[in-house]
Amino acid sequence: MRRGTPIRADTQGSSISAGSAKPRAFAGRGLLHTVLIWLGLALTGCAAGPRPDYPRTPSTAFEDYASTKLGQFFGPAAEEHPGLSGFSLMSQGREAFITRLALADLAQQSLDMQYYIWDGDTTGRIIPDHVLKAADRGVRVRLLIDDPYYKANDPVIAALDAHPHVEIRLFNSLTNRSWSAINFVTDFGRVNRRMHNKLMVADNAAAIVGGRNIGDIYYGVDTTANYRDLDVLAVGPIVRDLSGVFDRYWNSASTVPIGAIVDRAYGTADLDAIQARLHKEIAAADYPYPIDQDLDELAARGAELRDDLVWARGRIIADDPASVARGEDSDDVVEFIRWRVAHLDKELLIESPYFVLPAGAQATAKDLHERGVQVRVLTNSLASNDVLPAQAGYAKTRKPLLENGMELYELRPDTDAFRPGWSLLSKGSRAALHTKAMVFDREAVFIGSFNLDPRSAWINTEAGLYIESPELAERLATYMATGVVPANSYHVLLDSNGKVVWETVTDGRTVRYQDEPDTAFSRRFAADLWKILPIESQL
Repeated sequence: MRRGTPIRADTQGSSISAGSAKPRAFAGRGLLHTVLIWLGLALTGCAAGPRPDYPRTPSTAFEDYASTKLGQFFGPAAEEHPGLSGFSLMSQGREAFITRLALADLAQQSLDMQYYIWDGDTTGRIIPDHVLKAADRGVRVRLLIDDPYYKANDPVIAALDAHPHVEIRLFNSLTNRSWSAINFVTDFGRVNRRMHNKLMVADNAAAIVGGRNIGDIYYGVDTTANYRDLDVLAVGPIVRDLSGVFDRYWNSASTVPIGAIVDRAYGTADLDAIQARLHKEIAAADYPYPIDQDLDELAARGAELRDDLVWARGRIIADDPASVARGEDSDDVVEFIRWRVAHLDKELLIESPYFVLPAGAQATAKDLHERGVQVRVLTNSLASNDVLPAQAGYAKTRKPLLENGMELYELRPDTDAFRPGWSLLSKGSRAALHTKAMVFDREAVFIGSFNLDPRSAWINTEAGLYIESPELAERLATYMATGVVPANSYHVLLDSNGKVVWETVTDGRTVRYQDEPDTAFSRRFAADLWKILPIESQL
């Protein structure tokens, strides 16, 4: 699946729009794009950056969470588990979507949302529609998104920002709004650093953390391709920690109010026009989930869902947003993972869509094998990966990882296992992996935005939840086991001659491939070309 198709890499720029979704410009992986940038240099001049005199008032999370409906709903359970927080895995796209809408609908005081990608498709319209309804009720909305790369989106964002209870900021904004690619030539060291975090917090009482951005492909409603993905619903003390991380990003020197970027003030008329457009396009889209019915069912099952929460100790691990302004590596998350892996005793389970281990991490994998620690990884196959450079970087490490005892599995794009959570319209779509999760010794888990690659490790900012709970670890391990069964993945092995081969099961029989399965020659050739380029540090 090529870049620019409905599978949108979690390495691209953000887009929030009431119009149609558009492919977005380069965000760090496809260095080939920089060649095209030079063609634009002769056609464009310099553009002014954000206005430095625009008001930028610091703000912090709502404090009286216990007075809200959400705080009161989860409060008694939290009191029964002092010092612990409640967690629930959300593996189904439909559940993850409707839970976000429910938090927006139930919020009474505040909604804080932080996302890397916000697509302008139907899902990307429905969620802000519910968020705006919350703002109409007087809920304070703070929306922080990674800079959207297309100037055409700025007026839409500015119109939404015109709501008196909504404030929208961009992270690490580009200065040239007409030709954003120019920034990657003139200011590459800064603009190459993106905010990859994904977070939603309602009333400082309930939060969602994980791998999903906002867009059809993350929630099982895209007709061409959909992601296997994972979020965590969190309540209790950990939510206040999550709000603290949001505040750090929101008030950091790298955030810019959208009003400081657009060339005029936006007001009520602009907001009314955008809302009317949203409603018209949502009605015309015929969304495949019965939203009102799902919300009613979720409300009816609320007590059951609360009782199913796993109460455990949790920590938010997040990169420092100030590192971007300072031009330093964003390495807090990778340093934590490195520390946790060093303390493994027997097993490490990983799901990561992009799996590009540098030499040091490959040495760690070898050390784990020699210590008797089993390491099993599910990542994308060439057939399911939406970022060819990342796939090429991984492919170069595949043989040494296998030689060092790692168990490797690659997702099949035709698997049926994940479709029960998808809409009927998307039943024929292809699968791709987007889950970012780790299980340590079946005792603890880490779930968030972090890919196991150099870009997540040092360039982009990341965040995730580390939860110490054998029960949650077992639930996550069970979920991860569905990804590596023969019908859903290719087991990557070395044959007797030391050559990489792929095994899977089709129609009840074992099939072995000598080359990347389910791919055309052109795609394999393109991946081989990417292998030649020395770009591992940017993958």
